[in-house]
Amino acid sequence: MLAKQRESVEAQAKLKSEIAALAEDRRKFNQQLIDTAGRIRDVEANIEATQARLQPLDMQQALLQKSLNERRGTIVEILAALQRIGRQPPPALMVRPEDALQAVRTAITLGAVVPEMRAQADTLAGDIADLLRVRQKIVDERKNLSNDLDVLGREQLRMTLLIDERQKKQAAAEQALDAERQHAAELARQVDNIKDLIAKLEQSLDPATRAARDSARSIASDATRPNLAALSDPGRLAPAVAFADMRGRLRLPVNGTRIREFGGSDGSGGTQKGLSIATRPGAQITAPCDGWVVYAGAFRSYGQLLILNAGGGYHVLLAGMQRISVDLGQFVLTGEPVAVMGDASVASATATTVPKQPVLYVEFRKDGTPIDPSPWWATNEGEKVRG
Repeated sequence: MLAKQRESVEAQAKLKSEIAALAEDRRKFNQQLIDTAGRIRDVEANIEATQARLQPLDMQQALLQKSLNERRGTIVEILAALQRIGRQPPPALMVRPEDALQAVRTAITLGAVVPEMRAQADTLAGDIADLLRVRQKIVDERKNLSNDLDVLGREQLRMTLLIDERQKKQAAAEQALDAERQHAAELARQVDNIKDLIAKLEQSLDPATRAARDSARSIASDATRPNLAALSDPGRLAPAVAFADMRGRLRLPVNGTRIREFGGSDGSGGTQKGLSIATRPGAQITAPCDGWVVYAGAFRSYGQLLILNAGGGYHVLLAGMQRISVDLGQFVLTGEPVAVMGDASVASATATTVPKQPVLYVEFRKDGTPIDPSPWWATNEGEKVRG
């Protein structure tokens, strides 16, 4: 135990040293953030897939075991027949199915079972063999799950340290940032809906910031064909590709199950204005696109709300997270970690939750009006843009 603790402390110290060195190179640091977030989401997907495979295996094991228990009398008769011919004593049947399988197969081979029991013995041998195969599959899957959970723990530690380092860089502007936060919170109190909140947030930008963002948007939209290669530059300070040109290329911001789609019922008598995704507890949230953070904090029934200005009049809203890890004014890259989900469902007026399961709400807006995000999501892994 002490040796493991010492190894953990040494690993953390080494990791902190690596990240401190990375922090001096903005491009490399950003790339580490994106790569680590991507690895976390990949491991989360592996864990979900393994757990999905384990469920039917556990059920199959229980059914096979129940069936064998119900035929205990038949098994005893077969083993007793084997014992009578003196080949071997009956095994501890319910302790080691391997021994029972060997005994039944031996009995069949030696003709120790009467003809009318032969079919039952054959079926029995097949069922015991199936049980052993299922058990081995379960052992293998649980080993994979354990390994993935270890990897997830290491990557989450790396992510925590990277985000801490990123936030330190914001400390230099902390005083100005506090004023921005207070201003954003005041604007949030003044409005009753998202459309008005976005309008006020954009109107409150200082002229220089607005001019810089407008310039970046026009440059990004000038290209007749989107330059997707520009998304590989982790040092960019503005969207590499116009949001309108990213249709069919965006990755969902979290792994999970889509439970409500745009335009469907929101479960409260209204119409769903975005997409609701049921996630695993503590799931990593990544930015689906490049954009500037224009709001990060609590808002009405949305809970924790993150709004990204994606350029060209588009905004991306993410709600229902437990913790947001980016701040106002920050430019985030596609695939960059921006938040994490909590351990339980978060009730909101925009998304009906699944009991004991967190739900992320995703909404796209154009000029303040909700739009269907479906055309933007990639349909296969090869089309997804990770930054």
